[in-house]
Amino acid sequence: MSGSVLFQGSANPIEKTPVSVEGTHQPDALAAASGLWIESAGSAMLTQGDYSLKNQANWLLVMCQNGYFQLNTNDLKIRNRECCMIPAGTDNAILHIEQEARIIWMTIAGNLAGEFMTLMGALPHRAMKQGALPSQLKLGKHIVQAIVRIGSAREASSAQLQQLLWGLLASHSGQPVAMDAVLSHEISKVIDAMRKNQYKDSFTLNDMANLSRMPVETFRKRFVSEVGMPPQSYQLFCKMERAKTLLKDGLTVRQAGVEVGMEDPYHFSKTFKNIVGMSPSHYTKTTQQQ
Repeated sequence: MSGSVLFQGSANPIEKTPVSVEGTHQPDALAAASGLWIESAGSAMLTQGDYSLKNQANWLLVMCQNGYFQLNTNDLKIRNRECCMIPAGTDNAILHIEQEARIIWMTIAGNLAGEFMTLMGALPHRAMKQGALPSQLKLGKHIVQAIVRIGSAREASSAQLQQLLWGLLASHSGQPVAMDAVLSHEISKVIDAMRKNQYKDSFTLNDMANLSRMPVETFRKRFVSEVGMPPQSYQLFCKMERAKTLLKDGLTVRQAGVEVGMEDPYHFSKTFKNIVGMSPSHYTKTTQQQ
């Protein structure tokens, strides 16, 4: 694709040019001094074919809104509400699209970009996939809109982008980040209860509803409305993110499973692989290699 920040063009010459909207951002003085900023972002609708990505000087985060795609570097399959994090300098990366996929992407720059992406669950020298919360997809859309809108109001744009970027990390870390506004007291109370014991407890839907002091169905609908996904799916996402941290810190697969309330190592390993894209033992070996 001529002039694209992300795409070299379709690796298959008979395929169409991606339907893409993108832009770049020159950070203001405060954003540059912070050591972390978004350098470019965009969205694209990709039809069937292979799309070669340009070698990026910065970290690349790609979120899948609809459909699914494969990343050739680690044979990762990225589905709806999942994302992949590709380290700077990754060469010959190709997105393989079997039917159709809509993606959001952004490049993250600055001397703190590596540390930021590690906190987001990335590995320094290997592309990784993980779940993307609805709030993160929403923030991603806002980031693309802000990048595309950038004109003369560069300082205001930098400030807004910094806020949105840190919102991505806050959401990933289990902090109460709503889809469009601050979470209600009732829903925040449930999310804080999950975090309190570092996701070792496993709350049933009834448990959560009781904490919120709402009827079960009312609570479920409110949670989905404010957070963007069912409460138990959110709980499982947070458990797996906690497990990744524990495995990095040297815990065994069994120990990590127990710490997130899954004492059956087979069940824990199966769940971890389904969400993270590799088994916990493989994840541990990969992090140790770095």
